Amino acid sequence: MRLMRSRDPQKQEDGFHQLLPHAAEHLNELIKQFEEEQDDQGLRGWLLELIAAAASPTALPILAAQLVGPDESLRDCAAVGLSKLNTPEARTLLWQARANGTIT
Repeated sequence: MRLMRSRDPQKQEDGFHQLLPHAAEHLNELIKQFEEEQDDQGLRGWLLELIAAAASPTALPILAAQLVGPDESLRDCAAVGLSKLNTPEARTLLWQARANGTIT
């Protein structure tokens, strides 16, 4: 997380890629960081991408909330995460979002 919060774009990118293969191991911390981050939309996007990459049922509530949220890029990331999760609940949420026109 320290690298992802750096002002250096390369360090941010490095931090993201270092965490990516370990997202499932740090899922609870990533969710906490996502919920606490309010200012940096780019960081929020990366955190949600890491949460989605974990492909864990623990991520379902946060992905579901972002699927219907106001930020289109977060909605898209949540849809990808729910697709990876591929549970009946995740598929239902995706179907509902498509039916409501929230995602395509």
